[in-house]
Amino acid sequence: MSNFCIFCGRASAEPKVTYTQGDKPMCIAKFGLAVDRRGRERGADFPNMVAFGKIGEFCEKYVKKGTKVVIRSHYQSGNYTNRDGVKVYTHDFIVDDIEFAESKAAASQNTEQTTQQTSTQQTTQPNAQTGAGIDNYMNIPDGIDSDDMPFA
Repeated sequence: MSNFCIFCGRASAEPKVTYTQGDKPMCIAKFGLAVDRRGRERGADFPNMVAFGKIGEFCEKYVKKGTKVVIRSHYQSGNYTNRDGVKVYTHDFIVDDIEFAESKAAASQNTEQTTQQTSTQQTTQPNAQTGAGIDNYMNIPDGIDSDDMPFA
């Protein structure tokens, strides 16, 4: 058996970073990842990610809210008793590897587009030759239910 998970999503917040104490302090970065659900069940899930050491330092430096990443991780559960004497259960994904899922230019363009969309309503004209709209994606013809598409 193997315990590994692969996620592709956007950081839901800036990583919360702490360092261990001692001779060799280690970085610990914690953040949520917004991962879209597939199929008919719409919405997103927000698994907790924890990165240690060099990967934690990478997250501290480069992962910002909205950064799209691909994460290879493994699941880890645990528990502890808090200051009030209540047992708390934890469910985290420990980051084993992380990569950017979009270029820096695309990330900054997405940030600019999000900012523009919130301030003004934008309209997109399809390309006359290909029928494709923004980013050269093809428009879905009328009468086709997107829920019936295998990749929706």
